[in-house]
Amino acid sequence: MSMAAELDTAAGALLTVWDGARERTANRISTVQLRAVMLVERHDGINLRRLATGLDMLLSSASRLCDRLVAAGMLEREPGRADRREISLHLTDAARRLLAELRDDRRRHLAAVLADMPPESREALLRGLRAFDDAARTRVVPSPVGQVEEARADQVAHSRHAVDATSRDWAAGDASVLQTA
Repeated sequence: MSMAAELDTAAGALLTVWDGARERTANRISTVQLRAVMLVERHDGINLRRLATGLDMLLSSASRLCDRLVAAGMLEREPGRADRREISLHLTDAARRLLAELRDDRRRHLAAVLADMPPESREALLRGLRAFDDAARTRVVPSPVGQVEEARADQVAHSRHAVDATSRDWAAGDASVLQTA
């Protein structure tokens, strides 16, 4: 079996934890709505055209999606400062709470699984995932929304610092895992 096939098989458990958290926490909005909320979180003030590009959908579809997210209390629209026809999108407090619940749930479940692993395996997993992340980022085409992912890089650097500080002491209740949505 190739390394890629083995990784694909092994990653299934991680994806199950990931998807389970999304299903338990984010069941108030659809998967595509959650993707939109996460994109707005990463690019606060994004306009509708860039959101549509980032989600790989038609502008009209993105507009209807935003209408539903505004109605659900997840997004706010704000007229642009330079051009009032340009609308910028921002998360509401409800959307921020939803994302925090999603991450907290996911981290609890990840921490429980990590607690069942020997410490050296946890360290090896973390090192391997970091190397994978670094390698994957060099292959990824720049963000379709046209913004440099500096905020994401800062978030990852902050997360890595937090994980480094606590990785030797992970316990089932510890939620100090990488901050991703």
